[in-house]
Amino acid sequence: MSLSSRRHAMKLYSDPNSQYSHRVRFVLAEKDIQAEVVDIPGDDEAFDDLIELNRTGSVPTLYDRDTVVSHSSVIVEYLDERYPHPPMFPIFPVARAECRITMLELQEHWCNLVDTLTLPGFRKSQRDKAITELRENVVTFAAGIRDKRFLMGNEISLVDCYAAPVLWRLEVLGVTLPERQTRALRRYMTSMFEMESFQESLSEEEREMRV
Repeated sequence: MSLSSRRHAMKLYSDPNSQYSHRVRFVLAEKDIQAEVVDIPGDDEAFDDLIELNRTGSVPTLYDRDTVVSHSSVIVEYLDERYPHPPMFPIFPVARAECRITMLELQEHWCNLVDTLTLPGFRKSQRDKAITELRENVVTFAAGIRDKRFLMGNEISLVDCYAAPVLWRLEVLGVTLPERQTRALRRYMTSMFEMESFQESLSEEEREMRV
């Protein structure tokens, strides 16, 4: 499909196994944004279509009314600004800064380690170390969880959309959490995973990650 003949509709080019595509799908579902999700890798025509939009072929890539947005962190903020209801960033600057800091910390201490465990090119010793570090980092984070429904308060935020896809993958990655130290986190995980929007965000491949 050429750009000239493309329908003026939203498309998300998505990797069904990727935490980064998952976080975007979660935002789409939570905001009830109608978008066609195109799995990459998929058929050759879909990939050719993606290359026309984003010459690197990276996913996730969002196409929205002739606007092309890549990188999951940019896409989720774009969606929150483009479709502001319900908001997933706080209104006040201090709270927004806190959210962004937490998102950066999750990227560094959780998401990058998931990359080590899921992307090719890493040695077994690196993967074993990543499992240990990810477990320790999640346990440390769990100690600071307050008695609120979501990580940053009583309303869902982009922080939850960073954290939930990683937490969903822990079992399949071989990361086990100590029950006593992570009770509040486990309650949070149960609540998040039962959300209708989270269930809608899951690809078939992701559903098979947890029994």
